[in-house]
Amino acid sequence: MRLDVLDHGHRRRARLFLATVRRMSGVDMPDVVTMLLYRPDFFGRPMLALTVSAMRGRSYWTAGEREFLAMSTARLFECPFCIDAHTELTRLASRGSLDPDDPGTARPELVAVRDFLATVTRTPDRVEAGGIAGLPDRAVADALHVNLVWNTINRLAHAFGFRLREGQLHAGTRALHRFGYRLPGFLLSGGTRGDRSAGLVENLRRTVLESPGRTDRSIRAAAAAGTPLDEPWQTYTSTVRDAPHRVTDADLARLTAAGHSQDEIFELTVATAVGAALRSFEAGRRAVRAEA
Repeated sequence: MRLDVLDHGHRRRARLFLATVRRMSGVDMPDVVTMLLYRPDFFGRPMLALTVSAMRGRSYWTAGEREFLAMSTARLFECPFCIDAHTELTRLASRGSLDPDDPGTARPELVAVRDFLATVTRTPDRVEAGGIAGLPDRAVADALHVNLVWNTINRLAHAFGFRLREGQLHAGTRALHRFGYRLPGFLLSGGTRGDRSAGLVENLRRTVLESPGRTDRSIRAAAAAGTPLDEPWQTYTSTVRDAPHRVTDADLARLTAAGHSQDEIFELTVATAVGAALRSFEAGRRAVRAEA
């Protein structure tokens, strides 16, 4: 990955876990897992709670259909890591009933909500809910939560340079499917807990944008909202938000050359990705309310 701390900056318990998995399986953990285990109190814990609920909790959509939606989001972002992983997970979770390359195997409701989420992702300022008329509100809400997760993760995958290594697709996707996106609790413990009275989405927002960090809360809030920042942050966060596939090693090198630490880069990248995903999520919710 592009930030060394995401490979080597973990707490001792996480380092031991990652080393044990590597020794027993002969395969490194996928980049998305090692990222989520880095400073879990800042991002990984609330993000995983939301992911487990969205992808394997009670839903109008089957687990295979939610993987299909995740795969469709990855294709919008042109993210090879996420495309490959969720294509395989679609096959696994649907037990082959959903063909990732044949939309004809998906029920019409799934195709309709997939197209709605594509609009939510690409043009959140121009979202209409006409195409999903007739779908229960719960179905749309469940799909929007799936989209929120993967709108965030795909941006981070591009920004941090996720890649699949030999053996990871087979082993990693099967482990994710088997454990339902859950990780051992001891890896996520410690730090400040979120407000249990708040929902999972709100806990993610509060933790990333309002918890203590290496960067000032006001800078994270500006990155999330897309309001102007000083350079080189402005150019970098705009790229993460609007064209994450264009992030390069040189972009991160400019930030470090300007005196910013890898922890600061991590925090601002996460804040930007979460803020952009929340913007799409809220746009989808407003469109549904307007249609009602």
